[in-house]
Amino acid sequence: MSDPASPAGLPYDETSRLAALHALALLDSEPEREFDAVVALAADLLGCPTAMLTLIDRDRLWIKASTTSGARELDRDIAFCDRTIRQQTPLIVDDLSDDPRFRDNPLVTDTGLRFYAGTAIHVADGAGVRQPIGTLCVLDSRPRSLNAAGDAALKHLASLAEALIAARRTALEAIRIATAGEELVGQLARKDRIFRQAERIAMIGSWRVSLDGPTLEWSDNVFRIHGLPVGEVPPLERALDYYPPHARDMVSETIARTIRTGAPFEFETDLVTADGRHRRVRAAAEAEMVDGRVQALVGVFQDITERHGLETQLRRSADTDALTGIANRAAFDRELDMAMRRARSEGTPLMLVLIDLDGFKGINDSLGHDAGDEVLRLTGAALTQPWLRECFAARIGGDEFAIIVTDPATIARGEQLRCDIEAVLRVPVEAGGITMTSAGSVGMALFDASYRSLRDFARAADSVLYAAKRARVGIRRPEASRKAA
Repeated sequence: MSDPASPAGLPYDETSRLAALHALALLDSEPEREFDAVVALAADLLGCPTAMLTLIDRDRLWIKASTTSGARELDRDIAFCDRTIRQQTPLIVDDLSDDPRFRDNPLVTDTGLRFYAGTAIHVADGAGVRQPIGTLCVLDSRPRSLNAAGDAALKHLASLAEALIAARRTALEAIRIATAGEELVGQLARKDRIFRQAERIAMIGSWRVSLDGPTLEWSDNVFRIHGLPVGEVPPLERALDYYPPHARDMVSETIARTIRTGAPFEFETDLVTADGRHRRVRAAAEAEMVDGRVQALVGVFQDITERHGLETQLRRSADTDALTGIANRAAFDRELDMAMRRARSEGTPLMLVLIDLDGFKGINDSLGHDAGDEVLRLTGAALTQPWLRECFAARIGGDEFAIIVTDPATIARGEQLRCDIEAVLRVPVEAGGITMTSAGSVGMALFDASYRSLRDFARAADSVLYAAKRARVGIRRPEASRKAA
């Protein structure tokens, strides 16, 4: 890898960079789920066990969010990310132990890290200059490479992290201004124009509920988010009508709890505007206290539809097998873990079905990889037929598939279910005048409370699967026929 910046000479103003970092009040802050979600997406999307969002302080690297536990800071002089913020492009090292810049680094020699890919995260300083304050990076203990799609995903996620930091900074400033009360009326008047501009840019509005009445106050941008003309604020009970039915109870209870306890709240939910548009919004509020009693709630309201859509799209991409269009291994493991938890706590039935395609290698060798890919696509389509709609199907390996079954009626079918699955796995594929038919072996296991892990459950289904493969005759070679000339 080329390194466009020399470590000896900073390509940026370190003083301004540190000022921009410290102004965020992010260093040594508590974990925040937005940043945890970004690193989780990075780990899933790039297939690495560790993803981190780091901030580079004067003498240390501090970890704001990580997919793995451990120390939250280390010396800056050994951090790979220190080099990343000094250059204009992502830093990607396929094998750290082969790179003369890093092979003697204790993170490589002592902890066994081998792969690193990171890109700088920037924020604007007081002069509007973008300063590199930290990185979004992924790491692995095995050498690996990052393709063009992975490189693009890393950059998109870094942009999302920058947007979250900017929104966080704007929201904190908005709350600080909104909660100042009458004491800051003079300052609010002078800052009103800047505040309104910030609201429009960040799609944030401010609001206040006085419990004497109660009366509701909205800033102009709250009207815009609701699709209403700026004017008379609706009563509180009518304002709740803009939330879909499934969200109204949650919003009402959240507000009531803050009124009872004085504790701040924050939530995300759906909103239907006055003109019928579906939006995603975020609300946060604090209580105004007088003599130990809550007198009002004051907070901010933000339209996060675009950010939520990007997160949903990235997560969907991270959870989907690109070839078959069904769930991938990461999504399967997560779904099975949740299903096992429910089965253990609620006693609900649960069945695991493992599938191994028979003769798949023969099709690849005889008809080529395009034909093999077609078998995998057809298998994915077969496992999502309407009669399996209550099930969760996934591709968990090259020619290995799995189905999570939670529907009691489907589980009760037992042997018939196995036969039906084997039937739909008979997939014909043709190339060069030769037609070959792929088939599959099926292993099924019911959940037992003695299974303490995913591996225990899978091992039980595995044993049935391989017993089925041994019992079948002539399954090693796929059926083939040559079309008449």
